[in-house]
Amino acid sequence: MATSAGWQTTDAEVGAPSWQAAREKVERAEGEVVVDCSAVGRIDPKALRALEDLADVADIKGVKVALRGVSIEMYKVLKLVKLGSRFSFLP
Repeated sequence: MATSAGWQTTDAEVGAPSWQAAREKVERAEGEVVVDCSAVGRIDPKALRALEDLADVADIKGVKVALRGVSIEMYKVLKLVKLGSRFSFLP
């Protein structure tokens, strides 16, 4: 299977639209997509729903999603809502 790694930056100021852009990248990708979360300070319920949707699309397409630069706080939230196991994490 071909691997198509791509970077998608998410920004705290941009919020949900960046998660939508990441979802669109996953829909077109093959293999793996890397999402840069280094600018995300907190994650709100709307962003959590967008991340769950992103994980669902990735599962359907067979694409692995890696979250890069996730803060400890964001990681704890993802684990708490049981989304942590659906992504891989990069420093």
